Formats: sequence, C-alpha cells, structure tokens
Amino acid sequence: MHTVLIAGGAGFIGSHLSQKLIDEGNIVLCVDNFITGDRKNIESLLNNKNFKLIEHDIIKSFETDQKVDYIFHLASPASPNKKSPKSFINYPIETLMANSLGTKNLLELAKKNSAKFLYASSSEVYGNPNVSPQPESYFGNVSPNGVRSVYDEGKRFGEAMTMVFFRKHNVKTIIIRIFNTYGPKMQADDGRVVSNFINQAIFKKPITVYGKGDQTRSFCYVDDMVNGLTKAMFSSNSDGEVINIGNPDERTIKNLADLIKKMTDSNSEIIFEKLPEDDPLRRNPDISKAKDLLNWKPEVAIEKGLEKTIQYFKSL
Repeated sequence: MHTVLIAGGAGFIGSHLSQKLIDEGNIVLCVDNFITGDRKNIESLLNNKNFKLIEHDIIKSFETDQKVDYIFHLASPASPNKKSPKSFINYPIETLMANSLGTKNLLELAKKNSAKFLYASSSEVYGNPNVSPQPESYFGNVSPNGVRSVYDEGKRFGEAMTMVFFRKHNVKTIIIRIFNTYGPKMQADDGRVVSNFINQAIFKKPITVYGKGDQTRSFCYVDDMVNGLTKAMFSSNSDGEVINIGNPDERTIKNLADLIKKMTDSNSEIIFEKLPEDDPLRRNPDISKAKDLLNWKPEVAIEKGLEKTIQYFKSL
C-alpha cells in the first residue's frame, strides 16, 4: 500500500486515476480547489477510509500529516475553448500559477518526502507543430504571448521546473505529455471537442466545427490514459524521462463530427466557424518511447470509447 497525492484529483482524468489507485489498495490524498474539478467526480470515494479530500489551491504551499510516496500533478485548467466557463483562456493567471508556483510547491513536497513526482504536461508544448507525428525530442512551434500561451508556456515552464528538481535535488520525476483524452466524467461545459460534439448531437443542436475541420487530433480514451500514467509513475526506468501518452489514431475534426453524428443517430447540422487563434493544425503523438520504456499502448478503439462516452452523457 502506497500513499499517493493527486493534485487535481477531482478533475476528469484525476478522478479516474483516484478510483484506479483506490481500487488497487492505495491511500489517495486528493487535492483540488474545484476551479475546474467537480465534487460529483469523486462522490463515490468520499466515504472510503483510504481516500482523503484536501480542498486547497496548490499555488499556496501546504504540508500533509502523513508521508507521501508518490505525487501526481494534474492540477490545471485544460480546455482552450473561450466559450467554456472552465477554459484556461478564462482562467489565464490561475493556469500560469498552477503550472509554475504550483509545480514548485509540489516538487518541494516531493523533495521533503523523498516521493516520486509525475508532472502532467501536454501535447500543447508542441504548439502548431512543423513535425508530425510529434516525438519527445521535438522542441515545438509555440507563440510565447498568444492567447493560448498561458497554457502552452505554463506547461513548458512546469517541465523546466520539474527537470531542475531532478537534476539539482535528485528528486525522482517523470514528465508525461498528455494528448487529447476523452471519456465519462468529462463535463458537458468543459469546452473540449468530444463533449461539445456529443452534447450538440444529443440535443439536436448544430455541431460547431472550427475552420474547415481539416485540422487533426488524436483521441485517447481515459482508461488508456490512466493506465499510461500509472505505468509511468510506478516504472523503475522512467526517472527523468519525458514521455508522450496518447493514441496515434489521427483523424480530422470533421471526421470526428461525422462519426459522433452517426453514433448518436442525430440529424444535427454541422456548421463551420472561424478557426481560433493559434489553433494547432495537427496533433499526433509518436508513442515509440512509451512502448519501449513502459510497454504501453492504447487498447480502446475510438468507436468503443465514444460509445461509452455517449452513454455517459445520455445518462446525465
């Protein structure tokens, strides 16, 4: 049994991770300030003796009353959709601070506890890439002051801070660059493309595609993502590594809209709006490193994952 702290543990990915670690017999300390997290995501865990909710903002330093063995840092707004109330564009300062000062505070806690630290970075560090698929060695093509920079540069700074603690203080760290993830417990208003399309299709509203819809994304089901995160954390050969976790099944946004429309048996019209500023045209992970180091690859096909996600949204 390990004691695992998850910053952002009530969020979409964090809540799935919390459940998995509890199911495997660990003690989970869930730290969340509920800017974008949701109490409903962890409702089933609140009465579990091995689960403890700590309502706290990680940009403020804090201590725990028990020794921590592992720390997952997933705390940050993530959606780029300015129409979403939970978008990092609508929480720009909080996003920058969570990935800078928040990262430092959690690394200090890891150092004090001799705990291993996993930083949840993002495919957004690659910006609008000139290389596809994107390997971890690619430095990216990022605007340092564009509307998305609060997230892109926040994640890049967080990576730099993580590596400082690895090199200077010998803290065991791992950086995971998360690619688009979807599944149950996504919030209907989170502004992510999968939840947007599903809810628009279910309620027979127009499905909003930005640009011509020929930009690509690679969608990873949340169970696969959580398996990748835990394999990375608990692997003996991942210290100091930077690893992409995502599904290399690259498809256009228009293709995704058509697929969701078909799977929901919706007659929604697909409409096209202006492409947002700095929106990346391609997103596709090179997961060779994850396969080699972690023996990990995604298992859930997008049709199966979407079926479960559609069922979830219909149940709400």
